[in-house]
Amino acid sequence: MPSDSADSRQRIVFVTGMLGAGKTTTLHELEDLGWEALDNFPVRMLERLIDGDTGQHPLAIGFDCRTRGLVPEEAIEQVRRFAEREDIVVSSLFLDCAGLELERRFNETRRRHFLAQDLPVAAGIAAERELLEPLRQWADLLIDTTNFTTNDLQIRMRELFADSAPQEMTVTVTSFGFSRGMPPAADLVFDMRFLDNPHWVPGLREQTGLDAPVGERIEQDPAFASAYARIRDLLLELLPLYANKGKSYVNIAFGCTGGRHRSVFTAERMAGALREAGFSPTVIHRNLSSRGSEMLEGRPQA
Repeated sequence: MPSDSADSRQRIVFVTGMLGAGKTTTLHELEDLGWEALDNFPVRMLERLIDGDTGQHPLAIGFDCRTRGLVPEEAIEQVRRFAEREDIVVSSLFLDCAGLELERRFNETRRRHFLAQDLPVAAGIAAERELLEPLRQWADLLIDTTNFTTNDLQIRMRELFADSAPQEMTVTVTSFGFSRGMPPAADLVFDMRFLDNPHWVPGLREQTGLDAPVGERIEQDPAFASAYARIRDLLLELLPLYANKGKSYVNIAFGCTGGRHRSVFTAERMAGALREAGFSPTVIHRNLSSRGSEMLEGRPQA
């Protein structure tokens, strides 16, 4: 949602959603983009806050089920009144996430759900979802973070709220394991599971695609050189076309089973080729340090 530099109106985005769905990450990213961010600001004081704001910076206001005085219907009506003003541009964002994933995140951090008290986490999530449903239906933008990593959400925020496109297109090359889900923010995904799996080669299982012996093994696969060259040539053709169309971010992902060998090596190799062509890719190995990767590889095929 880039703004017109000639537009002097105060920009305000209201950020809400399920606990654990990424509101804190969203507000931190907006701060990095130059927004002023407030979290769990009392709803009854919104009018006083906005009337007293100088409008020098866009304003992000976060609220959720913990916010004092939150009645969703009343909050919606108040925001609608702001939207009618000629000196303000208002938008709203709701961050959602599947219940089972929210349970996993709460259990992982050992946090107690605000609405659960002595009940199971699932009960708190169900109560929260019912409470916030009017806000979910009302929001201008809905983002489901079920399959998002923190980096995925940060990239999405930059795409939506950066004031202006970067001077150069931002290219990200990611390696990942299909067993842990595809990167939801990927624009181009290449499946490298057709290559022989170093996981089943004695001495290579504990290593990764960053280690030379693993790379040498992958390169020995007769299918690698031709496939790699075709993917490289395709990317070198597509990336300038994306740039000419004004696309600010391109996310390229390479996947294998566990995200430790074939995808990692290919991502590193491709990032090098893109640098030689004048791009400056950021490389992310999403599952390189994931626990239990050995258990995700399955059995070797005959």
